[in-house]
Amino acid sequence: MTQNDIDLIARFQAVRQHTVSLAEPLSPEDCCVQSMPDASPVKWHLAHTTWFFETFILETEERHFRPFHAAFRVLFNSYYNGVGDKHPRPQRGMLTRPALGEVLAYRRNVDERITALLDARPDDALRALVETGLQHEQQHQELILTDVKHMLSHNPWWPAYSEAGFGEQHTAPGLRWLAFEGGVVEIGHPGNGFCFDNELPRHRQFVEPYSLASRLVSNDEYLAFVEDGGYRQAALWLSEGWDWVQANRLAHPLYWRERDGRWEEFTLHGAQPLDPGRPACHLSWFEADAYARWAGARLPTEAEWEHAARRQESSGGEANDGVARGLHPRAVRDGGDDLLQLFGAAWQWTSSSYAAYPGYAPAAGALGEYNGKFMSNQYVLRGSSCATPRGHSRVEYRNFFPSGARWQFSGVRLAR
Repeated sequence: MTQNDIDLIARFQAVRQHTVSLAEPLSPEDCCVQSMPDASPVKWHLAHTTWFFETFILETEERHFRPFHAAFRVLFNSYYNGVGDKHPRPQRGMLTRPALGEVLAYRRNVDERITALLDARPDDALRALVETGLQHEQQHQELILTDVKHMLSHNPWWPAYSEAGFGEQHTAPGLRWLAFEGGVVEIGHPGNGFCFDNELPRHRQFVEPYSLASRLVSNDEYLAFVEDGGYRQAALWLSEGWDWVQANRLAHPLYWRERDGRWEEFTLHGAQPLDPGRPACHLSWFEADAYARWAGARLPTEAEWEHAARRQESSGGEANDGVARGLHPRAVRDGGDDLLQLFGAAWQWTSSSYAAYPGYAPAAGALGEYNGKFMSNQYVLRGSSCATPRGHSRVEYRNFFPSGARWQFSGVRLAR
């Protein structure tokens, strides 16, 4: 066995264990609840990430493959039509069986079998599949935290996922504008290390000269928009966004509420006074776009964001995994000429529709459904959030959600 294989086994075990650890503060009842169709129960996440390894690796690589449970193939399939039937997504919260204990036994069984394959001198194709499974699982680790937060927010008690201290309140440093030259720039994954297929191929784009805000929009800045009647001014919103605001009777971000003249925010640490210096988050694309108009700015394109982040990375600026993580975005101190909060705070909406790069080709087989088929009616977010696992963010990573989604840690970086 090579050192690379030893390292892959260690990484496999660490990632798999971390997913289980995210469920440890929760009760079995917590793990079964689905708070909306876009979210999934923690138990389902634990099972689906295991299903991924069983379906895409064990089925083809084990000599005498037998499923842990035949029914799991349908119950825990997410959206892979090439695999077969799926349990309806809005009904995942109805799956009281299998019990949490059986799902954890399923995980242990599959972990042992994957480890056995990796012990037996795997080829490059198997290593690549395992790495894809780990990257997929890290995406679900972030979803576990955001789905749990949404679930707990529906409890009038606003219970905490973590009792750890939230920290003192802060003031954000003054917002500055950093200028970038235009021209022909290269966008996409450069070819070293793992990437998803939607980050390829690397290609050229032309950008005009532009400026980006030095940090994300803060709570106190977004509160000024709220108190100025931003949610009541139709001229700030695109037509679909205004219809969305009206239909949902919105007047402030998700997880905000005003009590006795003071604003507070629901967090994974429970209810907290609204911290003026932390980034405003859980904003939809509609809200991000409307705020940008109110502020006399706009959202960046994904090419602008990546070009600026790549320039900062090459000059030794803020590294994507050198940022402290937590369960809520943190405030920052002034960073000189650096762009702050590129990573580890909140995903940043761009004005770019989620579409294929020139020459894009999805992966073969059912895994080709991973990204490509969602290239419709979605917008690209860049960076990473406080819930993104360490080691899972990179400059060219393309996240994507519909324009009304706001249960993720999504924020705003202005451009002009």
